[in-house]
Amino acid sequence: MVSLLNRQASYSYFIEDKFEAGLQLLGTEVKSLREGKASFNDAYCLLDEGEIWIKSLHIAPYSHGTHSNHDPIRTRKLLLQKREIKKIESKLKEKGFTLIPLKIFFNSKGFAKIEIGLAKGKQQADKRESLKKKQAEREMNRDRNAD
Repeated sequence: MVSLLNRQASYSYFIEDKFEAGLQLLGTEVKSLREGKASFNDAYCLLDEGEIWIKSLHIAPYSHGTHSNHDPIRTRKLLLQKREIKKIESKLKEKGFTLIPLKIFFNSKGFAKIEIGLAKGKQQADKRESLKKKQAEREMNRDRNAD
């Protein structure tokens, strides 16, 4: 199974809550995602009139596509239940919260899903602290594997 991660998200944000949403995609976008050709650079989610959209998610054009190939950086609708959207909307009204994409994957039924997170931005000192923790974990794993 193809799973694309937004590695920058955990470095730049404290993830408070996660949601799994469907993606409204075109056929060539699904085929391109199955090949793993997507990029989270500068991608973000926004709430507009009770609907959640993802902007700047780059899904490369399908290599075997025809003239009907998709626009790589088009705005795509996320599919969530109304109660989840209301919960997200109330959190986004609080100061400092933002909605970011965390990963794209295919579920057991073969549908493309995206995991989005309610997040608060980290300060520079917090980023340094998380790098130290990550490095310490790597060293501990190396020591265990060396034995």
